[in-house]
Amino acid sequence: MVSKLVVLKIGEGSFEQGFPVTIQIGDENARPIVEITGQLPPSPEIPRNYHRWQSIYRNLKLPSRPIALPKQIIPAPSLEDCQQVTEELKASFNTWLSSDGFRPIREKCLEKLLSTDKIRVLLQTKDLRLQKLPWHLWDLLERYPDAEIALSAPAYEQVNRVTNTSDRVKILAILGNSQGIDTQADKKLLELLPNADITFLVEPQSQDLTDRLWEQHWQILFFAGHSSTVEANLTGKIYINQTESLTVSQLKYALKKAVQRGLQLAIFNSCDGLGLAWEFADLHIPQIIVMREPVPDRVAEQFLKYFLAAFAEGESLYLAVRQARERLQALENQFPCATWLPVICQNPAEMPLTWHEFLKNPANIPKPVKTVTHRLGFSLMLFLSMAIAGLLMGVRYLGVLQPLELSAFDQLLRSRPQEKPDSRLLVITITEEDVEAQPALERRGSLSDKSLAQLLEKLAIYQPQAIGLDIYRDSGVNKDYPQLQKWMVESDRFVNVCRVSNPQTGKSGIAPPKQVPLKNLGFSNTLTDADNIVRRHYLALTPPPVSPCQASYSLSVQLALRYLYNKGMKLEFTPDGMWQLGKLRFKPLEAHTGGYQGIDALGHQILLNYRSSPSPNAIAPQITLQDAIAGKLNAAAVKGKIILIGTTAESFHDEWQTPFILQENSQVISGVILQAQMVSQLLSAALDGRPLLWSWSIWSEAIWIWFWSVIGCLLAWYIPKVGYLVVTVLIAFVVLYSSCLIFLILFSGWIPLVPAVLALGSSAVSVVVFLNPSSRGIEEGRRQEAGGRRQEVGGRR
Repeated sequence: MVSKLVVLKIGEGSFEQGFPVTIQIGDENARPIVEITGQLPPSPEIPRNYHRWQSIYRNLKLPSRPIALPKQIIPAPSLEDCQQVTEELKASFNTWLSSDGFRPIREKCLEKLLSTDKIRVLLQTKDLRLQKLPWHLWDLLERYPDAEIALSAPAYEQVNRVTNTSDRVKILAILGNSQGIDTQADKKLLELLPNADITFLVEPQSQDLTDRLWEQHWQILFFAGHSSTVEANLTGKIYINQTESLTVSQLKYALKKAVQRGLQLAIFNSCDGLGLAWEFADLHIPQIIVMREPVPDRVAEQFLKYFLAAFAEGESLYLAVRQARERLQALENQFPCATWLPVICQNPAEMPLTWHEFLKNPANIPKPVKTVTHRLGFSLMLFLSMAIAGLLMGVRYLGVLQPLELSAFDQLLRSRPQEKPDSRLLVITITEEDVEAQPALERRGSLSDKSLAQLLEKLAIYQPQAIGLDIYRDSGVNKDYPQLQKWMVESDRFVNVCRVSNPQTGKSGIAPPKQVPLKNLGFSNTLTDADNIVRRHYLALTPPPVSPCQASYSLSVQLALRYLYNKGMKLEFTPDGMWQLGKLRFKPLEAHTGGYQGIDALGHQILLNYRSSPSPNAIAPQITLQDAIAGKLNAAAVKGKIILIGTTAESFHDEWQTPFILQENSQVISGVILQAQMVSQLLSAALDGRPLLWSWSIWSEAIWIWFWSVIGCLLAWYIPKVGYLVVTVLIAFVVLYSSCLIFLILFSGWIPLVPAVLALGSSAVSVVVFLNPSSRGIEEGRRQEAGGRRQEVGGRR
């Protein structure tokens, strides 16, 4: 992430006459890459709106940290009054910053700064009224989530400081006059800081405080208690005990010495601190954090809590202040404008440090982001991700995830784009009307010999390449139709169907017509999963000796081979026993393939790659039996095509469930349509290069699942905020699903989706639970680390 520095210089002017403005933009630790000028127009209503807001805010009677509230000069306003003037001030302020003269500056910022940049904005002006305005509400800054603005004086210089020689951060914490407030809460929060030596001065005398500033090398000065600013001369006061107050000028020499000895940050968790910051500018301290207005005690405590947590965990000072400031929004129902109060005052000659940069050798100091070091954390994450991936692979191997994986696979199939119907096929359907139109005494099931003979006579005229009859006919052919007998028994282009017995399920076979040679037979056995959905394509099997049907190849294979043979392509076998048609190789399913775990993989099975165009029922052109016999066929629809004849009449219950949702939420297609899908799959794969469905090896799938487990761990490790983590994990889920869908669309690959989703989610949750300790655990760890290293000095009252 790129770090940028933006310096906004507002010159001498007034709200009545306007202000000249210059902006510089560049990288941190580098010269500006751009500088342009602009103009803020006159706007007398801005200070009027601010003073109106300030008057209402200060009269809300909030329990705050000034030594005394101003006398009430107007009737006590309500929270709604404050909210109204707040919105008015915000609106007028942003309108002012959107003026024509200021637009070039705004546009240059949008041009040079990215939303992903870390941005420090320094506002340089000596006009106190400009400094008091809520610059964090500038709508341009709200576009950049990692930007924060700080106030700066036009005149500054860098002070030569003594380099820190300690492995701990030296902090002087002054707990001043605590009348009506709880400074002990601030003390407890400071005690949780890691690698810190803190000296507490509780309501000290001025001599005691001065001596402490002179005697040791401090890096951070902290004050909690009452403070105020005298508007007339911009003098800031801190009330160190119940009887004494001090101005910065009264501590001038001690503070100068402290800066020379390494003081880099002052935090005044007290009211009305802009006057303090104004006086501190002459001492050239690198950074100061103050509250711009009277601050409620609860707001001061919560800001310190959020700031110290973010700062100690490695955030930059600017982003730590922004995070802490924005988290105060939860209090604004009780304490309006809480997010307005914290302000950074920066010496432009200095670079703000992170918590670890305060240390002599931060590389040797364990970071407090986790209770374990990063190295140990990564080792644990690696182990955790491998354990989760291994556990999921084991559960998956046992078949526990198979129903979920098959459902996810169905969803992926349904999400593919539609394909055109296969014009190499023609399906002749026998409907209920076709069945009823035939004399009942002549029918053999759904089709009589007479109707079949008439149909074949019509088809023979146009010379189809192959004809498949997907209707069981276990008796001989009527001698009254010799031409029909010739087709069924003697023609190589005609394939009859039968069913092979399955001893494992006890399902008996169905014999083919008598005298039909084995080479003209194809079995109709169909593989269904536990949910009765057909996802597999049976190519070949070894019939048991007792089966009345001894066909070794399926009806779809027999028809496809006849068509492909005419195209110069025949079935071959590789040395390892795999099928090959031209360049196409068939890798048979095994017991553990893709989402299938422990299935019966006997015979030669592949996954059925449905052609969803625009639904499985629309696989190919169709015509009814009566229309075909009536001569409504044409040469273009029949010549050189594969003809499939089968029953679609519901009364014959030749229906099969598919992964697709059809009309009225039905997933059912007829058997002849299913056979057409299988034939089309073979032709498209051999001739068109349409890939067969495939899956990875078990080791490739294990690596894929482990990869997403690692992603879940990393997301949870680097995104500590639960809300952001949930959103990011949801985005990762979308990316994962999209990846699996793209693999399926482009390469016909069945990539594990459900196990990867479980790996991603469970890893993220596990890291949050086991490696991201709760805030209480962090605090306890820090308290133990800090135990015995604190000293508390009681002040004289």
